[in-house]
Amino acid sequence: MRVILASPRGFCAGVNMAIEALELALARYGPPVYVYHEIVHNKWVVERFRRLGAIFVNHVHEVPEGSLLFYSAHGVSPEVRAQAAQRRLRTVDATCPLVTKVHREAVRFAREGYTIILIGHAGHDEVLGTMGEAPEAMVLVETEEDVDRLVLPDASRVAYLTQTTLSVDEATRIVDRLRQRFPDIVGPPRDDICYATQNRQAVVRELASQADAVLVIGSQNSSNSRRLAEIARSCGVPAWLIDDASQLAAEWFAQGQTVVVTAGASAPESLVAECVQWLKDRFGASVESAVVRTENVHFPLPRELRS
Repeated sequence: MRVILASPRGFCAGVNMAIEALELALARYGPPVYVYHEIVHNKWVVERFRRLGAIFVNHVHEVPEGSLLFYSAHGVSPEVRAQAAQRRLRTVDATCPLVTKVHREAVRFAREGYTIILIGHAGHDEVLGTMGEAPEAMVLVETEEDVDRLVLPDASRVAYLTQTTLSVDEATRIVDRLRQRFPDIVGPPRDDICYATQNRQAVVRELASQADAVLVIGSQNSSNSRRLAEIARSCGVPAWLIDDASQLAAEWFAQGQTVVVTAGASAPESLVAECVQWLKDRFGASVESAVVRTENVHFPLPRELRS
């Protein structure tokens, strides 16, 4: 067996920043530190922080008054911030700067009188936070069919934004359909889909032509991880999305195959190493790295933790 390790893979700058920030908050203030929703969408990362004393909550009212509340990388709505202030909570904001950019664009478009079409997945933490910036002005679409059903008050004042972790191909198709329906539609100055999401998708798309199978390490609730598996399958290659090596099955593979291994932007490299070792042990796999793009992005810690 030949294993090709896709690069870049795994943690992005936003995830690195959020994880480092929560580690520092636990060390500086001591447990418990309450975290609004999962810090990142990865089962292993969340469970590790639970053991260290983080308490993950879905509602601000679950946090005792005066406690420390940590905002995850996916961002929160203004309503959540207001609720935290009412409960006199100390807060640390680890929202990914690329998500913050989308929030600011939503506020600007709403202020200028646009109806905003948000392309994203219903119920995703990032979508909930973004829509909370301008709930009266924003409509969510998930598919091209959703675009066809839109009825808007003024077709000449329409803008669009996207969730940062979408499939680039999927988002492009929906934006194209929006432009067909609303020729005057405007978008953000730069693509909202984050650099790391685009890079990881480009790597899978390029390497799929060499692969008999693609293995994606990431959790099922990770949007960017799910997109990687979907892209591989769209290229005609069997693909599996798994949390860790315990979910691997020998019947997925055969001797002599080429297996591309990658990881979503919230998956730790240690889990990738375990899966590669599993393939070595069972199939005598040789391992090589394929660097398709390079990344050197770094985000600063939240201002609350910089001193």
